[in-house]
Amino acid sequence: LALVFAAYAIAATIAGVKADRAPLLVSARRAVYLVAGLMLLTSVSLLASFVIHDFGAAYVYQHSSLAMPWYYTTTAFYSGQEGSLLYWATTLAVFAALAVVTARQGAGVLGPVVGAVLMGIEGFLLLVLNFISSPFNRIAIAPIDGLGLNPLLQDPGMIVHPPMLLLGYMSFSVPFAYAVAALITGQLDAGWLRDIRRWMLASWGIQTIGLLLGMWWAYHVLGWGGYWGWDPVENAALLPWLTATAFLHSSMVQERRGALKVWNLALVLITFALCVFGTFEVRSGLISSVHSFAYSSVGSAYLIFLTVVILGACALFAYRLPRLRPDQEFESVVSREGSFLLNNFVLTGITFATLWGTLFPLLSQAAEGKQQTVGAVFYEQVNGPLFAVLIFLMGVGPLLAWRRASWRAFWRHVRWPLLIALVTAGALPLLGAHDLWADLGFALCAFTASTVGYEFWRGVRVRHRHGEGYAQALIMLVNRHRRRYGGYVVHLGLIVLAVGAIGSHFFQVTREATLRPGQSVSTAGYILTYNGVIDTVENNVEKIRGHFTLVTPQGQRREVAAGQQIFPNFPDQPTSLISITTSALTDLYVFVSVFNDDGSVGIRVFANPLVPLVWLGGGLMLLGGLLCWWPERLRIVALSAASAVPEREAVPA
Repeated sequence: LALVFAAYAIAATIAGVKADRAPLLVSARRAVYLVAGLMLLTSVSLLASFVIHDFGAAYVYQHSSLAMPWYYTTTAFYSGQEGSLLYWATTLAVFAALAVVTARQGAGVLGPVVGAVLMGIEGFLLLVLNFISSPFNRIAIAPIDGLGLNPLLQDPGMIVHPPMLLLGYMSFSVPFAYAVAALITGQLDAGWLRDIRRWMLASWGIQTIGLLLGMWWAYHVLGWGGYWGWDPVENAALLPWLTATAFLHSSMVQERRGALKVWNLALVLITFALCVFGTFEVRSGLISSVHSFAYSSVGSAYLIFLTVVILGACALFAYRLPRLRPDQEFESVVSREGSFLLNNFVLTGITFATLWGTLFPLLSQAAEGKQQTVGAVFYEQVNGPLFAVLIFLMGVGPLLAWRRASWRAFWRHVRWPLLIALVTAGALPLLGAHDLWADLGFALCAFTASTVGYEFWRGVRVRHRHGEGYAQALIMLVNRHRRRYGGYVVHLGLIVLAVGAIGSHFFQVTREATLRPGQSVSTAGYILTYNGVIDTVENNVEKIRGHFTLVTPQGQRREVAAGQQIFPNFPDQPTSLISITTSALTDLYVFVSVFNDDGSVGIRVFANPLVPLVWLGGGLMLLGGLLCWWPERLRIVALSAASAVPEREAVPA
């Protein structure tokens, strides 16, 4: 039924727009709402099958069992290929309804076409669910019990990471629909940009949450001591985030100066294409990854869909290209818009390098007949310098004026942040940081952090001179200019995250040892003493834990445990119970690799400095994104009058 009404919504929109018949457009809009309701009903049906343990449903049988607690039973809904596709289609239907509602409330000729484009994407997913990969296939004779969920997925991270990442992928469909609708209708003025920006911010924020949760999950489950391994599926999730970030910067240039229209539309289309590519990669089974599904015909369907998206977008783009001339040309590279353009070049460079490394196994297979892979070293050597340039541009950009910057004014603003960076670079070796590249990275972070702080200080100082206290001035400053200062908070969060990544990458200390009860191992000032092993059964899960006494460099004494857990139906797939103890911004990460018959254990111990800053920085980025997304009352009033004056005059500085 959902497939039928999605097709009807598309047909009614086309007929209504061509014949200029409002009742048809109203009917199409109601069909979008109906598709959302039907998809919610479908998802509730599958969820109910899990809750009542209906093992006659093949998907329920494959991904759940009677031994699983209720929270893993319900999250098994999106653990497999069919369920995750249903989750995607359902959330897309809901977002399509929201997009139609908001477009109806605004003045938008784009609204009906946006709904039709989203129903086109929904229709593809429904074709796959109905005819290729249905979660409702039945088994002739219902088994008494199910196989159970993959042990790696029976973790709290399963409850939050997959749905957020899938939601992030899906949500980029709405900006894509607006871009395609603008190209179809020819409504390429600033209206589509204002409509699309908040949707893109929301999608960016959701994808950021998904990426951070994935990093956290990998850190505390996989046992390798890190949180980002440049796995192909990790890369696929990062790619649309990079291009969306580029769009959020370059869209400000179009809004302010009427430039980069072609570039911004291209970024929106590329972002969605990268989302489709990511799902194709995960579901095709062509690239080996711990996150991938097995090979299936779904991958072929996504490849066809990706081809249609790319060819269709290129055709529309070429058709409307003559109408995408910039309102104004760049006057100087040394300007705010020049820094945004360079920022975009760097972000797209990182995107291309990451995509190349991800596709290299397939390219080598096609060229040489054997599959070769690139490791983390490739990404670090290529993307590391690019990220350093990006951080530098984040510091320089806010200090430059629009149109053309004065070198004298620029030097007046940059001299103190530059001095702080130089002092940082000189002081770090004296504090024990003797790695040149790490010190340069920390110095760059100090430079950019100080420029962000300087921008806040300048705004607060002006308001303070007009009679406001410093705290009140800061609150009012951010409240009145949320997009600007929310962006600064995002930059500050990325800097904090970068400091954590630099520290944990360059200064990680690793130690392997085999310990008998009573023996100790020392790592980076931590002393870990093995006390023995305890074997328990909790909720039908066998947990074998080695117990240790940990003494931190500060002299604190703690009892920690690390080991393995064995789930019913998966005796040969034990998962890790990892101990992570945080002390003075350093994580001591204990992983038990083997329990020996003589009572000894093999362990790997990692001292990971500054890792807590990774999570703190991610939280700041999300806070800044929320500030940018939150509507500004003054801006809403100004934009409501945009139809009466030229766009560049209507948008406040």
